[in-house]
Amino acid sequence: MKEPDMPSCPIPRWELLKQQLNNVDATAFEALRHAHPEYRLIDVRTPAEYTEFHLPDAQLLDYLGPDFLEGIEALDIDATYLVYCRTGRRSVRACTLMRNQGLKNLYHLDGGLQAWSANFK
Repeated sequence: MKEPDMPSCPIPRWELLKQQLNNVDATAFEALRHAHPEYRLIDVRTPAEYTEFHLPDAQLLDYLGPDFLEGIEALDIDATYLVYCRTGRRSVRACTLMRNQGLKNLYHLDGGLQAWSANFK
């Protein structure tokens, strides 16, 4: 018996999650970062990536690390966060988990550090 063809999802899951976030391009991200120094910058890449390069004042919260969930639980629920990774895919997932944890004031760097570097590095 032949199995029925499964419909394929035309949009990757991370793209669907991204549609639910406050996505900002590199220029808007930089504007927010400089206009609001109280906003907290979160880098969700690995420690090796962070050591190689990170934005000034960024806090490392490794999305792939074993303590990521504990890390977001420790964040101030009322603070505003600017979140980034290398390309934007991990940070979409990180922001989704952060939002699910009750954090409401999140800005996601669309395109990640690759987009930022194309404009500012």
